[in-house]
Amino acid sequence: MKLYDGGRAPNPRRVRIFLAEKGISVPLVPVDIMKGEHKTPAFTSLNPMQRIPSLVLDDGTVISESIAICRYFEALQPEPALFGRGPAGCALVEMWQRRMELDLLLAVAAVFRHTHPSMVTLEAQQVAEWGEANRSRVASFLTFLDGHLEGREFVAGDEFSVADITGLVAVDFMRLPRIPVPEGLANVKRWHGALAARPSAKA
Repeated sequence: MKLYDGGRAPNPRRVRIFLAEKGISVPLVPVDIMKGEHKTPAFTSLNPMQRIPSLVLDDGTVISESIAICRYFEALQPEPALFGRGPAGCALVEMWQRRMELDLLLAVAAVFRHTHPSMVTLEAQQVAEWGEANRSRVASFLTFLDGHLEGREFVAGDEFSVADITGLVAVDFMRLPRIPVPEGLANVKRWHGALAARPSAKA
């Protein structure tokens, strides 16, 4: 088994944090996105979508998409449970994982991909207006999240989950396109600070 990894890119980092929380070690194969290594014929033969991370199992099966990879390891090693416990717990983690991914991480990514100079050669067509429009989406969601986090340590129940991982990575990613956390969001800052202090955040 080996994991094709992309360094500090958000999605590979999500998987590494997940593995660190599980205490699972997997050999990593570095893929340099900025050098276009994810578009080489060799990597494309593994993942025609040319995305990282990609997990190659011992029998040659390739699993791509970050959450799919995380679900594989959750099934392989259920504890600690990072996708929730029981019907309601699992549903709440799924709900918040999707919110963190669709309403925060993807919005931050849109700002970065469509406004940052380093992405000119990687993005088929940068649309600056779309990038800038997503800045307000990020601020709006974080304001919503701040209200939800009042009196809560984690976003989806009493335990740390994959939804927290996605949220942590998304907020950290905001540094690259210089998106600030809006003033006054004390709950978001408290939550993010606690997550960033976990040993797994260094993965």
